[in-house]
Amino acid sequence: MQKGLKGIVATETSISFIDGDNGRLVYRGYEINDLANKYCFEEVAYLLWYGQFPNDVELKILKEELQKNRHLTPYQIEILNNLPTNMEMMSVLRTIISSEGTSEYSWKPTISQAIKLTAIIPTIIAYRKRKLDGKPFVPPRDNLNHVENYLYMLNGTEPQSAQVTSLESYMILTLEHGMNASTFSARVTASTESDLVSAITSAIGTMKGPLHGGAPSGVIDLLNEISSDGDTEKVIRNKLNQKEKLMGFGHRVYITHDPRSIALKQTLLKLIGEDKWLDLAVEVEKCAIRLLEEYKPGRKLYTNVEFYAAAIMKSINLDPSLFTPTFTASRIVGWTSHVIEQAEDNTLYRPQSLYIGKFINETVKF
Repeated sequence: MQKGLKGIVATETSISFIDGDNGRLVYRGYEINDLANKYCFEEVAYLLWYGQFPNDVELKILKEELQKNRHLTPYQIEILNNLPTNMEMMSVLRTIISSEGTSEYSWKPTISQAIKLTAIIPTIIAYRKRKLDGKPFVPPRDNLNHVENYLYMLNGTEPQSAQVTSLESYMILTLEHGMNASTFSARVTASTESDLVSAITSAIGTMKGPLHGGAPSGVIDLLNEISSDGDTEKVIRNKLNQKEKLMGFGHRVYITHDPRSIALKQTLLKLIGEDKWLDLAVEVEKCAIRLLEEYKPGRKLYTNVEFYAAAIMKSINLDPSLFTPTFTASRIVGWTSHVIEQAEDNTLYRPQSLYIGKFINETVKF
């Protein structure tokens, strides 16, 4: 028996491949390094949904469909205006996405449905955040691409190109990551022939848990401390001497370099000198890996995707409450791809459990 189904193969997929031993992540046959540094969010989303890259016409149509579906409905605005102020953002997303569950989303799920849900999530986040901050809602703009529009709605001004580039790379790298907890949750719900909205609501509820979608707040704290102190090596040595865990290093799946971290670093190296937090992250990684090898030789502790994600969140001044929702705004593409794949050759998930309780009637024989 494997608790939590760890290591158990539950399905076949052609969406992504993870090789933790060798540090590989592949979307539809393409290495993640190539995807993050050569393509835009919309192109990689198209790849995951359709299994191939779009031509110019297909890309234009996808962008137009995303733009068309960015706008909140009157009833969604009414719900958002009446939600309690102490409801966290992931619960807000779960509630508003659930309100999408009309007869339009009947079995089987479609790519058009997936595009609609993907398009609306950034608008939900931006509307809620600006309302909590006492700021007017900034409507989406149809002449901006998906990631650029997200930043525009949050801040009310067009973002700098470095901010768009870094966040877009992060969102491409987190679109999909195999049979993780939230993806499994979505596929289990879909296996009952429930609708796409129900499957994605399940996934959001799973992502909300800190063991899965937890924000890289520990990395933020590390970067803040080093920035204030001014001595990277001193801060890291102090932490290692006190046996503290160095946040942003090591991963439960990858026993070597996290390929998403490598791809994100390649993007950020092109932006050196454009943002102090991105510059600091590159410096901290170099020092930390050297010291980790000194203090923990042979452990192969390298940066994970959360490390550079934290630097990006700092560079675009994203509030910590938006870290997991932003992760959700990208992972929605992977979730919907898996739900559509599940529907193509569906089998109801029905694992067994091992009973370890008592038998009151001891005469029962098995």
